[in-house]
Amino acid sequence: MSRAVRDLVRGLDRAALATALPASSGGDGGAAWPYASLVLAAVNHDLSPILLLSDLAEHTKAIAADGRVSLLFDGTGGLDQPLTGPRVTVLGRAALTTDQRLARRFLARHPDAAMYAGFKDFHFYRVVLERAHLVAGFGKIRWLEAADLLPVQSPGLAESEAGIVSHMNDDHADALQLYAEKLLGLTAGDWQMTGIDAEGIDLRRGGQVARLSFDAPLATAAEARKVLVSLVGRARAA
Repeated sequence: MSRAVRDLVRGLDRAALATALPASSGGDGGAAWPYASLVLAAVNHDLSPILLLSDLAEHTKAIAADGRVSLLFDGTGGLDQPLTGPRVTVLGRAALTTDQRLARRFLARHPDAAMYAGFKDFHFYRVVLERAHLVAGFGKIRWLEAADLLPVQSPGLAESEAGIVSHMNDDHADALQLYAEKLLGLTAGDWQMTGIDAEGIDLRRGGQVARLSFDAPLATAAEARKVLVSLVGRARAA
């Protein structure tokens, strides 16, 4: 179940953000109201969501008053019967972050956000997860605690990620196309790698994102090259 949550969260680039709207912004009788909005999301190596929010947005004002949030990652798109598909709501506490590695990971996932990421009223937030509620279809429902969600950590990979991504995009674009077309069955195009973690890689082509999971987690950053090369061989054989 925990792997299903991680794959779902990592495979999507947006979520519905729920916050508690302060009374001054529309509450009734001093009570906070639930408020949901659409946000772009990236995910850190430890699965904590990364958000880029404007100070002027209602959800940002709500977070300033109460950092508790939930994010719905909906994997039911395109299904004839959406309620049979997977979705997960993660609960955590959002806080401002100045970690440049997290900013780079978000902007790699959402390159168009670079146009406004430097504006004075935009800031990055990291959501520290506490729980998750997975609905994987009818009758497949489960709560998971943060400790159950923590993925395998690959020493050195987070620090090496930017270099690996740049190298693959600049020197091995043909490999990325093979991954997308032969291993994931996606339409041919200019697929770019946006991230790599211990359990897989993230790809993007325009407004479409995709996730290619590894058979086994990377034990160290040094294993990344071997695994990426083996995936090329598998794609060519396919």
